[in-house]
Amino acid sequence: MKKALVLGASGGMGYAIVKELIGRDVDVIAFSRGKKKLESLYHHEEKVTIFPGDVMDVQQILDAAIDVDVIFHSVNCPYHEWPDKLPEIMKNVLQAADQQRAKVAYVDNIYSYGRSKASKVTELTEKKPHTKKGKIRLQLERQMKESAVPVVIAHFPDFYGPNADNAMLQYTINGVLRNKKANVVGDLHTPREFIYTPDGAKAIVELASTESAYGQNWNIPATDVITGNELVNLMKEITGHKKGVGAVSKRMIKFIGIFNPFMREVVEMMYLTEDPVILDGEKYEQVIGELPRTPYREGLKETIEFYQEKLG
Repeated sequence: MKKALVLGASGGMGYAIVKELIGRDVDVIAFSRGKKKLESLYHHEEKVTIFPGDVMDVQQILDAAIDVDVIFHSVNCPYHEWPDKLPEIMKNVLQAADQQRAKVAYVDNIYSYGRSKASKVTELTEKKPHTKKGKIRLQLERQMKESAVPVVIAHFPDFYGPNADNAMLQYTINGVLRNKKANVVGDLHTPREFIYTPDGAKAIVELASTESAYGQNWNIPATDVITGNELVNLMKEITGHKKGVGAVSKRMIKFIGIFNPFMREVVEMMYLTEDPVILDGEKYEQVIGELPRTPYREGLKETIEFYQEKLG
């Protein structure tokens, strides 16, 4: 891979993918709507060309994808926009990749698996999504598999990391950084997965660099499972935070959702905080190699330092 296009380059995983590609001496086109944010993130990077654009406009993706080998699709949008926008964005990405003879590496989540009784889900686990958002994610997967474009689909748990502003765990980190009560979305005692975005980026870039990985789904688990209480305790040790810890329950989310359309859409995904889907990464390790697994303490420390610098 000599040149890549990263769609959603101003987001958490997009940012990590750009940084990983730079580290591998790949020329990168960083694509996102916000020119100012792109400039603030990449103005000092010689290997990066910023491209402010809208993924709803296929011509803009086509223009950005000239001579690229791989298009990394890490674009997301607010939950309430998913039904209208995500299928259209996928159509545009696949059309651009087909016309430019590029491959696609897709950043997917775990929603399409639905509820699972297994301790861990593998790539062979039947997908039975029971939520609107899970069904949309499965629809996107079918769009990719029905196209002629070579595609890698990487399933990730919830993110955290530098520049992952919209990650669920960032809500907790923000409270700690502002010396307020550290609120965790969901049960404080249920072990869940949170992947450090630089680890996820390493894994998906490695997959995108492996010819035999295309046409397949790949599970990329986190370092390990961890409870909300354990996460906050690590944050307290790193920052010296002294305030209390609280849980944001499903009932609270429902109440906020009366006034907030985004939070209204969060309610149906709260099952993942109570009955989590845990990914099995054995396939990746058997075929590709060792999974990147940054310890939570180290990942949280680097994330907190990134936001402390940002806050000044």
